[in-house]
Amino acid sequence: MASRLLAAAASSSSSSASPLARLIARRRLAADHHGSTKVNMWQEPLNPGNWKEEHFVLSSLAMWGGIFYGVAKLFGGKKEDKTEVAPAQAH
Repeated sequence: MASRLLAAAASSSSSSASPLARLIARRRLAADHHGSTKVNMWQEPLNPGNWKEEHFVLSSLAMWGGIFYGVAKLFGGKKEDKTEVAPAQAH
């Protein structure tokens, strides 16, 4: 691909710009942003499709952590029965 671009730039009839300058300009155009812009999760909290990827990952991990913690508290663990021993009475 790069060799094809170099050949096209060298064979071009325009002599106003060097082939290297034309390649740099084409490279810059390749970085244009296509599609919707991504926003921070607190700017559009009800539209997760527009969130930045890292914000989506963090919120998903927080949600799953909350679910697991809630389930563990609901069903979980050992229930300790505290039985108090009556103190011995002295005669």
